[in-house]
Amino acid sequence: MDTFLWGALPYVVFGVLVTGLAWRYRYDQFGWTTRSSESYESRILNIASPMFHYGILFVLLGHLMGLFVPSSWTDALGLDEHAYNLLSLFAGTAAGALAVVGIGMLIYRRRRYAPVFRATTRNDKLMYAVLVAAIVLGLVAKLTHAGIETGYDYRDTIAPWARSLFTLDPKVGLMADAPVAFQVHAVVGMVLFALLPFTRLVHMFSAPVQYLFRPYIVYRSRDPHDLATRPDRRGWERIGQR
Repeated sequence: MDTFLWGALPYVVFGVLVTGLAWRYRYDQFGWTTRSSESYESRILNIASPMFHYGILFVLLGHLMGLFVPSSWTDALGLDEHAYNLLSLFAGTAAGALAVVGIGMLIYRRRRYAPVFRATTRNDKLMYAVLVAAIVLGLVAKLTHAGIETGYDYRDTIAPWARSLFTLDPKVGLMADAPVAFQVHAVVGMVLFALLPFTRLVHMFSAPVQYLFRPYIVYRSRDPHDLATRPDRRGWERIGQR
């Protein structure tokens, strides 16, 4: 089981992620969207969405730093294990809590407002369940194995295992010896990554690059009399032309 979970499953998930993204881009580009429901309700959305997105962004940055920045690098910068533990404990918990509160408000909004709820699919419900589980389990794993003075140093076990996946030589034993809470969090996290291409979360792989090159859209008012006398023309007109 350890060999499957920590030696094979990550590659299966990566294959599903890449294949799913390619399939979605090829056959469902119009569905590559968050399916915004802002027109149904915006008051709660304008508060909850930034909370969730900033929270999850800081959670992601924390994971990238913890898993892929060796402790020797942070030590060289003067951030010893005790300081890193405090940073991870307080900043990580704050980011996770912000994301949980934000997504909690988003779920409440979807259930509270009928038009938003009617636009919620079974796929959305599964996505919310797995996403909330991944964040909450991460908080549980951190808070049950951390203290002010010291905590579980996952940079000596989980982080080397994560980096070993990229060298195609997974150090299964390191992850097998990690606390169960971290193992469950890792499995749910991998399930989330496998679901990404098939949910609205796919928009995280998008970047509005085309907006850098699209022409300006100019809105201007016109005299109704001018509209009545002006001959119809097709196509674009230069700015300032009447």
